[in-house]
Amino acid sequence: MKNKQKKLARPRLLVLGCGDVGLRLLPLLNRQFRVFAVTSQPARVAELRAAGAVPLVADLDQRDSLARLANLATHIVHLAPPRSEGESDARTRNLTAILPDKSRLVYISTTGVYGDCGEEEFDETRTVAPRNARARRRVAAEQLLRAWAKRSHSSLSILRVPGIYAADRLPLERLQKGTPALIEADDVYTNHIHAEDLAILIKLALFRASPSRVYHAVDDSDMKMAEYFDAVADAFELPRSPRLPRAELSAAVSPMLLSFMSESRRLRNDRIKAELGMRLRYAKVADGLQDALKRARPVPSQA
Repeated sequence: MKNKQKKLARPRLLVLGCGDVGLRLLPLLNRQFRVFAVTSQPARVAELRAAGAVPLVADLDQRDSLARLANLATHIVHLAPPRSEGESDARTRNLTAILPDKSRLVYISTTGVYGDCGEEEFDETRTVAPRNARARRRVAAEQLLRAWAKRSHSSLSILRVPGIYAADRLPLERLQKGTPALIEADDVYTNHIHAEDLAILIKLALFRASPSRVYHAVDDSDMKMAEYFDAVADAFELPRSPRLPRAELSAAVSPMLLSFMSESRRLRNDRIKAELGMRLRYAKVADGLQDALKRARPVPSQA
């Protein structure tokens, strides 16, 4: 009987950084895995348990607190972002010291590692060229994980993710405040992925991704940034953002927002379709906005 129970036992999966996307991922994996979700906030334990995970409180910035995670699971989803300072990712460095050999890890990185690419369309073979410390930390994390995978004989897949949106992750407050966008001549191309599609992609990568493979987790949209803001404004009947030339915009927005509006990227997503078999639920931003409107305006009951 005990041997039979062992055969039926689900493999363990460790989710690091279980925020919004992690919570969307949990119901997709609970049948295949016994999922352990790491949080640094004890107040989130009940939420994670209700979502079907075994909550673990640990601080990724403190190596001593990670000891209980060592050899806990051979499947890992790494969603935790680096800290907001420095040129490397100490959190990922700490993790590589305790992760077991012969593991399967999916790392959620960022498309920002490519820097500014102008109007050129490109695939995953493009060389990274980060322009800011935030992106350099992500490149450092990727390099740390590549080195770990090689020495531990583990399988690593990297999903490079752009702006994540969903019904509850839209720039409505930005539009309501009238934050300006760039004029057409100065505007940059931007990429998007719906949070639900990203969760599905992570699941597919766990089962289907090739070792040491990079994937662009982006949808089929081909939009400039102000065009995206206009689409959201029109869908929710809000005023469109005023447009300013870049020279004037720098005095009107925060340095963080300006950095996002200073890099242009047009990423191809053929690989997620051909290799992972991804069928996007929200192939374009317009599809996601239509869904968001349905959620915001529920159909009246038929009395």
